[in-house]
Amino acid sequence: MNNIREGLIPTVLGTAVTAAGYALTQNRRIDPMISNTIFGFGLAHVVLGAIDLVEHRR
Repeated sequence: MNNIREGLIPTVLGTAVTAAGYALTQNRRIDPMISNTIFGFGLAHVVLGAIDLVEHRR
């Protein structure tokens, strides 16, 4: 079937969300708490996805 490694999807999704959060931090019209929350949420996904990738090596 699919050979997508476990943890790859959260890592890629986290990278996209982190990039979006970083872009929002550059916009001064957005509340910093919101942009930092999005940035942190993305980083958490990257870390958890990377842990899954390391744990489930073949």
